[in-house]
Amino acid sequence: MTRTLVIDSATDACSVALFEGSGLVAGEWLALGRGHAERLVPMIAALPDKGRADRIAVALGPGSFTGIRVGLAAAKALGVAWHAPLVGYSTLALLAAQARIEAGEQELAVVNAGGHGEWFVESFDAEGRSTAPVRSLKPEAAAEAGLPALAVGSRAEALIELRKHGEAMPLSPDARAFAALPRTALLDDIRPIYGRAPDAKPAGGGMA
Repeated sequence: MTRTLVIDSATDACSVALFEGSGLVAGEWLALGRGHAERLVPMIAALPDKGRADRIAVALGPGSFTGIRVGLAAAKALGVAWHAPLVGYSTLALLAAQARIEAGEQELAVVNAGGHGEWFVESFDAEGRSTAPVRSLKPEAAAEAGLPALAVGSRAEALIELRKHGEAMPLSPDARAFAALPRTALLDDIRPIYGRAPDAKPAGGGMA
């Protein structure tokens, strides 16, 4: 069976998990807010065999620019050291998978904290497939976007309060739920999913 190390540091939460096939061997989840760079490597080192795996899965966002980059840097460094391939996944897809564990298969919207008071919003069908690209919306726009009744994520309760209907399921991404992701949610393109344009732009308008 393939051993997979999962790294998720794209939001305020930080979590790691080690799987044998689809079976969870060990994992840890922390609500950090900040300090992912200092805590992530010790969390990995505390796993059995210091987290060594045949494959590394990493959260690509959307979420915190810094958190996304911390996770990617760790995954790429370990991938080189262990000669292990990398796969990525969307933070919002993992939240949708976590919700299906608790609520069963149904349509849902993931609504998570974004930047500048906006929310990252993405809808998923009952099988966990995205039905529209992720958007960064003001709360009022999200409330009027015709999202499914079940809202999941860090801003789920705020959405339900705004639109006055539906059900909220507050959740944070958790690497220990990785096995619930559908295969279609795994990405070979290991690039950040920011959900909105970065605040900082290169001087002179050139490409980074």
